[in-house]
Amino acid sequence: MSNYHIKHLEEYYQVYRKSVRNPEVFWAEIAEEHFMWRKKWDKVLSWDFSKPEIKWFEGAKLNITENCIDRHLYTRGDKTAILFEPNNPNEEAQHITYKQLHERVCRFASVLYEQGIRKGDRVCIYLPMIPELAVAVLACARIGAIHSVVFAGFSANALATRVNDADCKMVITSDGSYRGAKTIDLKGIVDEALKQCSCVETVLVAKRINSKINMKEGRDLWLQPLLDDAYHDFPPEEMNAEDPLFILYTSGSTGQPKGMVHTTAGYMVYTAYTFKNVFQYREEDVYWCTADIGWITGHSYIIYGPLCNGATTVMFEGVPSYPDFSRFWQIVEKHKVNQFYTAPTAIRALAKEGVSHVEKHDLSSIKVLGTVGEPINEEAWHWYDDNVGKKKAPIVDTWWQTETGGIMITPIPFATPTKPTYATLPFIGIQPALMDENGEEISGNQVDGRLCVKFPWPSIARTIWGNHQRYKDTYFSAYENKYFTGDGALRDEVGYYRITGRVDDVIIVSGHNLGTAPIEDTINEHPAVVESAIVGFPHDIKGSALYGYVTLKETGETRNQDNLRKEINQIITEQIGPIAKLDKIQFTNGLPKTRSGKIMRRILRKIASNDTSNLGDTSTLLNPEVVQEIMDNAL
Repeated sequence: MSNYHIKHLEEYYQVYRKSVRNPEVFWAEIAEEHFMWRKKWDKVLSWDFSKPEIKWFEGAKLNITENCIDRHLYTRGDKTAILFEPNNPNEEAQHITYKQLHERVCRFASVLYEQGIRKGDRVCIYLPMIPELAVAVLACARIGAIHSVVFAGFSANALATRVNDADCKMVITSDGSYRGAKTIDLKGIVDEALKQCSCVETVLVAKRINSKINMKEGRDLWLQPLLDDAYHDFPPEEMNAEDPLFILYTSGSTGQPKGMVHTTAGYMVYTAYTFKNVFQYREEDVYWCTADIGWITGHSYIIYGPLCNGATTVMFEGVPSYPDFSRFWQIVEKHKVNQFYTAPTAIRALAKEGVSHVEKHDLSSIKVLGTVGEPINEEAWHWYDDNVGKKKAPIVDTWWQTETGGIMITPIPFATPTKPTYATLPFIGIQPALMDENGEEISGNQVDGRLCVKFPWPSIARTIWGNHQRYKDTYFSAYENKYFTGDGALRDEVGYYRITGRVDDVIIVSGHNLGTAPIEDTINEHPAVVESAIVGFPHDIKGSALYGYVTLKETGETRNQDNLRKEINQIITEQIGPIAKLDKIQFTNGLPKTRSGKIMRRILRKIASNDTSNLGDTSTLLNPEVVQEIMDNAL
């Protein structure tokens, strides 16, 4: 059916019109023709953004793993489902077929069941990018447990917060992980985290680096012996369409991370449909997304979207710089990768190392290039287009969020003419709106405003775990009857969208969404610090980096300032993780504040970005003199 696989621009417009004129009919058709259901739905969609309450395919029964694995067994049983490429290039890659994946997922599901995990229980997965991570995710989905994957770069404290918030019964981890030339003691981090968690009954430990670790009697179990003894065929639990599939935490602009809840049926339909079209996936293709499964990109476009389409999806354990900066291209050549999806940060880091690393590898297999995580700058876009795609592979600059579950604005390769820095057109079924300061929708083109969506799509997050009020306040209270993305955007003369960045206190650093409030709270715990303010500033590789303005208790603090800077970054690493460290720390005698006590971040952002020609209106400041002093001492 042509609706499922769009090939040219005219067809995009036809299908798009159909999808917004009659969304229920459109999505019912997609869902019915391309997925396995135990029972069909009674109602395609009911929604009310004022509550907010959204339900798709209500009354339907299914299990997502039947759609990801079981239904492919007869037609694609011997096809590679997951192609695991280890950190060390000398270690052999693993080709896990659909049949083998089925057996591994069933055995893992049996182990979970034996350990007392049941439908609706939460399981925290804190693993490196090894096959066990994908298998653990699918095993949870098979028995109806709710998985909560935590990126294995987070600190013990950040892990504990997430485990406690979701009230997880079990943690799945490994003895450690490889990251380039380093190893990381994951089990040690878990042990530290669980001192603060009384909800966890069991810890399953996979062996990866064969390090010596402590195993706590009565709580910790080695995973492999359990898998060896487990039953190899586990029947999938029947789930309702709106049963939660997973919780995934994202940074808020306040301290507590937000556990976004994604449900089963709508998420499945949307991720599968976007994957097929955004990457123009064909049966024999090898697809590679370089993200970590700890992020939404890995959930939707390494596991669920590709496997629902019977694809071969590459899972890479390592980093782009190890053993050297040609690693990505070596893997593309080795596995003849057809679709390559990565972050602008990685592209900028690779571009900085020059084209020699790219040129020594045959990249002729690449048909489609993608970027994700943040808007891509023009220079990086052209480097990617010229050197990796050789101007033949279109770049899909995809905009979406943890909250949206799937890609929202994107070119369709070979259909949408691309334009550097523009995510271009809304995906099928997505109805964007740009809003002005007064909450009115801005019509026409060549305008900019705050990006909202005015109609639900199947993979929208349904709530924040345990805090529906916060979900409503964050996403549905700024503009009546609309989902507010938190991003600004502009629409050009042909209706293409360009995302201009966050409008709240969340900064995207190397594709990671970092809320400034939790970082500031952490810095303020340092005994020498009175208060702090964090802003982003442009960075060649990371896109944005973090600049901290820190006021000390004693002006002219006698201690060595370099040591203080190290201590501050050390606290951040321990509390949040190394991804949140500050690139620059400026000590100040005070911060510019309004009369109501709000820190004027707009001014601090301009100083950090070295853009002080026009600071705007400073008349509302309580202490305007502090601005000049901060400018004089800017780093």
